[in-house]
Amino acid sequence: MPLNTADQSPLGRVSAYAERYDPSLLFPIARAAKRAEIGIGGTLPFMGADLWTAFELSWLNPRGKPQVAMAHITVPCESPNIVESKSFKLYLNSFNQQVFESADALKQCLRRDLSAALWRGSDQTGAPGVRLLLPPEWASEQVHTWDGLSLDRLDVECTERQPAPELLQADHAMPLVQEVLLSDLLKSNCLVTGQPDWASVRIAYTGAPIDQAGLLRYLVSFRQHNEFHEQCVERIFTDLMARCRPTKLSVLARYSRRGGIDINPWRTSHPQPLPANGRLARQ
Repeated sequence: MPLNTADQSPLGRVSAYAERYDPSLLFPIARAAKRAEIGIGGTLPFMGADLWTAFELSWLNPRGKPQVAMAHITVPCESPNIVESKSFKLYLNSFNQQVFESADALKQCLRRDLSAALWRGSDQTGAPGVRLLLPPEWASEQVHTWDGLSLDRLDVECTERQPAPELLQADHAMPLVQEVLLSDLLKSNCLVTGQPDWASVRIAYTGAPIDQAGLLRYLVSFRQHNEFHEQCVERIFTDLMARCRPTKLSVLARYSRRGGIDINPWRTSHPQPLPANGRLARQ
């Protein structure tokens, strides 16, 4: 079966909301084409995952009473496909009138359907992590802050509006440093609709000191760039590795939610624990 392309997705189209559960609503898009644009083929130069939060999830119990939950979904970056976010929203809404015996039955359904979509067209299989948070657990979902040095304190001139990796540089004559650099100024646009996507980004690295002014200008240069969240983070990671050559690097971007879903891609050069899927203030 031919793989989907972004322009075939439900994005930007009038959509009817399904009255009953429908896994066919999930719209996978292969990662390979966009990765090829930035020189990634074969073995991935990073590890990581896409951390999704679904804030609008509801179904019926066997007595017809509505149930609600939040869902944390962890999609390994090794999956050959992503799931386009509007299709995921339509799929989740197809549960609204569906009866499930239990929250665990719903969780198993989510894992099964997402696995089929994320690995569609591949001879390998895998499974995303799925965690449901029922209302008694919601109090634990606090707003998080990041520790690190904000790049946004710098008063820089920003003229580039498409990714400009030539702005990135590191001083290899200086001793290695360990830094965590933050910015709330990452903005890109949806690959299909051109609608703005807003994000905060956390860059942790060990290596020659990265020029912070150049890094901030580079992040701002995504401002009129059209790519999905996952693709932007992989572009940032590969540009930093190529231009600054750190010995260790991780890039995490947390995007503002749209349609009740936020997507937070994380890429790292080395094994480390998965970051907590905790929302920031503007999510």
